[in-house]
Amino acid sequence: MKTVESLLAEYGFSHQHPVNKRVHWVCVPAIVFSLLGVLWLLPVPLSAPPWVNWASAVIALAMFYYLVLTPRLALGMVVVVAVNVAAILALERTRLPLIYVYAAIFAAAWVGQFWGHRIEGARPSFFKDLQFLLIGPLWLLAFLYRRWGWSY
Repeated sequence: MKTVESLLAEYGFSHQHPVNKRVHWVCVPAIVFSLLGVLWLLPVPLSAPPWVNWASAVIALAMFYYLVLTPRLALGMVVVVAVNVAAILALERTRLPLIYVYAAIFAAAWVGQFWGHRIEGARPSFFKDLQFLLIGPLWLLAFLYRRWGWSY
């Protein structure tokens, strides 16, 4: 298994252009949020508490991956996920057609991502290895950790 440092460096290699970096700061969180929102809405085949759903299953698997890779960044991702879940729960109290809201955010964010990579002149990292879909949010969080002087 690659180290978190090597994964972040490899991901960063195709994210050098300042515009692409800014696009990722908007689009990666939007993709995470909208994906979790859609998964939250999907019916669960068994009678379960409301927090047991497809989103919580994906969160658990991603957190396990992050914990194995880097416990300190995994702790930060717990905060990121908690903020996303709080926003999803807040939206549940509205009358908005949430599946359309999440789908629109998801689609727009992916369009933004591909536009950013077109400017970059490099293909998205996940075309090489799907685990980079999980590294994108970690790459942003690692930037914040470095800025705040925290190790990971």
